[in-house]
Amino acid sequence: MGTAVTTLIKDSPPDAPEKRPGGPVAVRRRGRRENLAGYLFMSPWIAGFLLLTAGPMAASLYFAFTDYNLFDSPKWIGFDNFSRMLDDPRWQKSVEVTAKYVVIGTPLKLLLALGVALLLAQSRRGQAFYRAAFYAPSLIGASVSIGFVWRALFSDDAAVDRTQSFFGVDVGGWVGNPDWVLYSLVALTVWQFGAPMVIFLAGLKQVPKELYEAAEVDGAGPFKRFWSITLPMISPVLFFNVLLETIHSFQIFGSAYVVSNATCGPADSTLVYTCYLYQKGFKEAQMGFASAMAWMLLLAVALVTVVLFWSQKRWVHYEEASR
Repeated sequence: MGTAVTTLIKDSPPDAPEKRPGGPVAVRRRGRRENLAGYLFMSPWIAGFLLLTAGPMAASLYFAFTDYNLFDSPKWIGFDNFSRMLDDPRWQKSVEVTAKYVVIGTPLKLLLALGVALLLAQSRRGQAFYRAAFYAPSLIGASVSIGFVWRALFSDDAAVDRTQSFFGVDVGGWVGNPDWVLYSLVALTVWQFGAPMVIFLAGLKQVPKELYEAAEVDGAGPFKRFWSITLPMISPVLFFNVLLETIHSFQIFGSAYVVSNATCGPADSTLVYTCYLYQKGFKEAQMGFASAMAWMLLLAVALVTVVLFWSQKRWVHYEEASR
């Protein structure tokens, strides 16, 4: 009996695969409905991108080649705005001031961020409090109220002026001194080192402790360990911070505008690029010229970004590449 049942089971045809309801047409319809649902969820982002980013960018690109004053219809003038820009002494001054701010402010900010991150990477009591305290300026530093506070601190006979006078340094208030006011903006951006500090701290936590122990056994001192182990291991994080902070420095506007009391002075000493762009576009109603300035800034930032990505091959070390 058992043999007969076994033979019957072997000889019986296999079960046919279960057919799903519908056919290829139903599958295509179901795929269309899923795609439609995906596009529906993405529609707020797509609408925002088209109306708030892509649309204004296309309009500004068109205005860059026109004479447009916000009130009359734009008139096509070709590359006249760009040629005027290159011959404009104040535009050249804005490029000089911005470049000086980027070259001085960005390295100082990153050096301070890395130094504090190295201190916080060590286990100590109250570490969470110190991290929050050092990060707080990055949250409030870009506000208009901090700009007013900074302007008050660096004015004549204010806290900074009295402190430097106590040590025998008599330069007056930085805000009213064309030779010093830009350094007050540099001090403000350096004070906001919290964001790159947190990124450095995350990178330092990923460095294997075994490398430091092996280097210490070989007799390497603290500086040697930092130069040979820490810097190469966190070089991708360093590259990210350099790129991000450089782009951010090119876009400085709020602090310069508030600290200079909306004059970008004195004597154009805080005439950063975006401040001059604002003056030409909204105070002088030369929106065509301002649009051309905006696209020149975009090209400059893109060029700096390309140079940084090209240079990373020489000093950025990725773990995958070393294997």
